[in-house]
Amino acid sequence: MQEDKNLSEIEIQDQKIIQNKELNIIEALIPVVLLMAMLAYNIFFAGGELLGEYSNQFILLIGGFFAAIVGFFNKVFLKTMLAEVWENMKSVFVPIMILFLVGALAGTWLVSGVIPAMVYYGLQVLNPSIFLPASVVIAAIISIATGSSWTTSATVGIALVGIGTALGIPTGMIAGAVLSGAYFGDKMSPLSDTTNLAPAMAGTDLFTHIRYMTFTTVPTIIVTLIVFSILSFTIETTGSADVSGLLHSIDNTFQITPYLFIVPLVVIALILLKTKPLIALGVGVILAAVFAFIFQQDVLASVSNSNFGAIINAIFIDTEIVTDNEKLNELFSAGGMKGMLWTIFLITCAMVFGGIMDAIGALAKITKALLKMATSIFGLFFSTAMSCLGLNAIASDQYLAIVIPGKMFKKAFEDKDLAPENLSRTLEDSGTVTSVLIPWNTCGAYQSGVLGVSVSDYAVYAVFNWLSPIMTLVFAAFQIKIRQLVKK
Repeated sequence: MQEDKNLSEIEIQDQKIIQNKELNIIEALIPVVLLMAMLAYNIFFAGGELLGEYSNQFILLIGGFFAAIVGFFNKVFLKTMLAEVWENMKSVFVPIMILFLVGALAGTWLVSGVIPAMVYYGLQVLNPSIFLPASVVIAAIISIATGSSWTTSATVGIALVGIGTALGIPTGMIAGAVLSGAYFGDKMSPLSDTTNLAPAMAGTDLFTHIRYMTFTTVPTIIVTLIVFSILSFTIETTGSADVSGLLHSIDNTFQITPYLFIVPLVVIALILLKTKPLIALGVGVILAAVFAFIFQQDVLASVSNSNFGAIINAIFIDTEIVTDNEKLNELFSAGGMKGMLWTIFLITCAMVFGGIMDAIGALAKITKALLKMATSIFGLFFSTAMSCLGLNAIASDQYLAIVIPGKMFKKAFEDKDLAPENLSRTLEDSGTVTSVLIPWNTCGAYQSGVLGVSVSDYAVYAVFNWLSPIMTLVFAAFQIKIRQLVKK
């Protein structure tokens, strides 16, 4: 989903779940409780500044330290913990590289006029009254085609946030609409790695899994579109008079031409041709730099003494383009690779915590405790969903939120004569889509960094993402489309 499908998917699938008979459930929960308490205090009482700008990162490291102490008391060697942390670090190498490239992409797409052109034409095409549901649909189409919510956010997502912001729509709503569509498409696309991983873990085939997901996914996306349609009629937008002023300001600052759309179209085409994301995004950066030299000489001159220096700044540091409209000044700024460092540090610290928790056997112990609660069919679905949600928060990685519950609950589903597609659907409904709702999860950190909207701002509006696990539990509670194993 977030990464290149060559991200050792087979290794992840075959990953050994570490058990520790010395560890009890209370000990396993100690680091989790401490982490959640510190994060909650930091967010709700310290304004996110408990330990300075990097509070969440330091809190994750502190949580990892307490997890290590629990491990030492339960005969887990430091070497074992470091080995698991290293495995986690290796698994996020590609996402970190993608994040750096997305930072460079945002900077070069700004100075080349690609993003301003998207905003310019988007303001004329996308009416405020249909903007939010249209954003859901646009993001869904791109995500189904590419199989990647990450690619969707890095291309049309950035543009839609820019257009919506210019229209005066709250950024949290825009990001929520983009992510709802992006994760719908990602979840239903046969090109998505998580859509391939979930049925592999459950023991069913890809297309049976996708067909069975439609039962819960289609109602969820319909409800999502209804919610965003209602929101569109309740929010106050800037209005057409201001839009004409915005168009004039963009036109005065940049050379706007349809030729600029060649850049994003090439990137999307490369993704559709199954080019590695790192290569596709790298081409997007280089192509945008070339287009900046061709079309935006005045813009480059306004941000640096040399055109080449302006491109370098856009890629690595930051860029601010001044227009005669204050709203556009805020919109037309990008942090380059430097702007992604906060997010990358967050992911790195999350991998430290998750790796130590895995090494001491805490992840397996918590999941087994949830499995024991599954005495009924609904209890089994509920325990699986809670395991996925919990692992997204504890392990900070959506792959582990699919792999570990998939392995732990597979036999339980078989024992209750439930077809494996019940498990694969629950893994996707609860693991894949909720990862973006956790600020320190790789997905939450990435999407927040790329779209420039905090998780706390968009979480309530990411309707599809939080409604999906609820929908799967509703189907389980009322025994709707719960397929039984066919006895041979």
